[in-house]
Amino acid sequence: MKLTIIGCGNMGSAMVRGFIQGNVFNPEDITVIDILQAPLDALKKDCPALNVATGNFNSVAKDDIILLAVKPWLVHDVITDIKFQMDYSRQLLISIAGNLSIDDLENSLVKYPNTGELPVIFRVIPNTAIAVRQSMTLISSKRASSEQEELMLKIFSELGTAILLEENKLTAGTALTSCGIAYLFRYVRAATLAGIEMGFYPQQAQNMIVNTMLGAAELLKSTGHHPEAEIDKVATPGGITIKGLNELEANGFSDAIIKAMKASR
Repeated sequence: MKLTIIGCGNMGSAMVRGFIQGNVFNPEDITVIDILQAPLDALKKDCPALNVATGNFNSVAKDDIILLAVKPWLVHDVITDIKFQMDYSRQLLISIAGNLSIDDLENSLVKYPNTGELPVIFRVIPNTAIAVRQSMTLISSKRASSEQEELMLKIFSELGTAILLEENKLTAGTALTSCGIAYLFRYVRAATLAGIEMGFYPQQAQNMIVNTMLGAAELLKSTGHHPEAEIDKVATPGGITIKGLNELEANGFSDAIIKAMKASR
């Protein structure tokens, strides 16, 4: 199976590095295209078997999957450059542009009016943890078979966890995952500042907080428990944890999180 990735920015590069460590694609079957040579050289140095090109879309005609990893405002121009080289009857198109719907993509993909010719399209929303193969990735599709959807799950599960969603839930899902990771980072920053005030060095505080977060996440993931069930185990009557929890709620912690998520839709 052959893959062309167009765009070698942070997200595109992270996906390439993940794919070459996985089992779905052989490095020699991946072509990475960008307008800049430097990021391509960096990838090629790490994996000489990769194919790279600057502004040359020759691989688009022969590959099985075309993945658009360019900025959203460049997607239309890239599609204009490649659509007449694509074979819609056999190729899959993936876009990671978060704010472009499948309808938006289709409008750019039309080759000839009134023919109805369009490819199988996947919208994929990863988050930045894809750089360490721990992304929570959301996938929606149009015209895809169940086998093609399973293929997408297999591909992106090599970069973390992947789930299928109806497209009308992608925006809300993005708030929870792609935007949500930033809210977790902000918690780590705030907690680190508190740790510094209480006498810890910054990196020492951050390490303790990050590992506590990892432990909490693994506990919920492995047990499937509701968070409140785990909170009850910690918040003993008259203890210090319940005092801190009450202080969080008195300052609008839960309300702020809910409002932030809804504002990100």
